[in-house]
Amino acid sequence: MNFVIWLVIATTVIAVSTTIFFISKGDPNYRKSAKRNTKNLTFIYAITITLSFTVLAFYIWLF
Repeated sequence: MNFVIWLVIATTVIAVSTTIFFISKGDPNYRKSAKRNTKNLTFIYAITITLSFTVLAFYIWLF
């Protein structure tokens, strides 16, 4: 159990330090790519949610 706790702590420290390391590097095209990625993710989520509700409704209707 003690090993698992130290493993979680070490993983957290590594994750935080690498995140800070990569944040320090700026990306001049961030706004453009972030806007495009947001549109793509919104489109994917809209399709996924719609299909999920459709399948759920079909499942409820079937059983």
